[in-house]
Amino acid sequence: MEIAYPFRTIHKGGGMPIPTSRTHEAATVCVENALCTGCGLCVSVCKDFYLRLHEGKASLAAQPIFGCVGCGHCMAICPTGAIRVRGRSLGPEDMFSLPPRGGTADFAGLHALLQRRRSVREFLPESVAQEQIQAILDAARTAPTGVPPSDVNVLVLDSLEKNRAFVRDFCEHLKTLRWLTAPWFLTLMRPFWGRANHELFSNFVRPALAAFTASMDAGRNIVTYDAPLLMYFYASPWADPADPVVAATLAMLAGEAQGLGTCMIGSIHPLIQWGGSAARFRQRYGIVHKSREGLVVLFGRPRVHYTRGIERSFASVTRP
Repeated sequence: MEIAYPFRTIHKGGGMPIPTSRTHEAATVCVENALCTGCGLCVSVCKDFYLRLHEGKASLAAQPIFGCVGCGHCMAICPTGAIRVRGRSLGPEDMFSLPPRGGTADFAGLHALLQRRRSVREFLPESVAQEQIQAILDAARTAPTGVPPSDVNVLVLDSLEKNRAFVRDFCEHLKTLRWLTAPWFLTLMRPFWGRANHELFSNFVRPALAAFTASMDAGRNIVTYDAPLLMYFYASPWADPADPVVAATLAMLAGEAQGLGTCMIGSIHPLIQWGGSAARFRQRYGIVHKSREGLVVLFGRPRVHYTRGIERSFASVTRP
């Protein structure tokens, strides 16, 4: 649909909008004809092929794939400010000038940060400052997503006491899942889920569940190690499964950059997705969706300090 106004063209709809938990509509694109120079930059960056040049001006293409998903690329690259996009949680007020390239981390600095990172599970009890927590969230919000707007949700537990309560409730929930690692269940499922899953459940999940619950009953937290800050990143069923993982990774690096120890915990997420007990646990902590992927990241002042790193490797690197 195209609506004409003096010196302006507004494009609405087009294609079949990609739904997320936050919106089911396409965004609206407004082109100020008086400002548009016909440079074509917006056309070149729109990978929905939603824009075209027509009579020397940017306008709506006849056959977009989905309609505007609200990535904002056209608005961000337009040198004259001729394009405005609204919808899908995006508007012109969300635009900002990029920092100069000279002010960003160079590769040597970034690589040094990555080399210094180790998974820390020994934390001092002091709280993480609210300004640092906000900085971590600000960094994580820059994460790319499969389809905008981001469907990533974050649970923030910003004290040792909140972390402990979370883990106590988690371990009580785990006690309802003992059948999941019972010998009869593992034997039954082996033909269906294959050798890798059988070995995972036999050699990791079974001893982990037993150790988690027994240790918590004894007053010792080996699930989240009494970190003073816990963030759980998860998404909605509409999201790309990688979205919360990417956001959690950026959060981890933001914590490292502020001198915090960090650790990613992958064992909590898959065990709170299915069943009535898991649903009650999610409800208690305001976890609004089941999610295909999710990660917990721990933060805090490290009690220990490493002086050496360990080289890591990929399983393979193929260059055909």
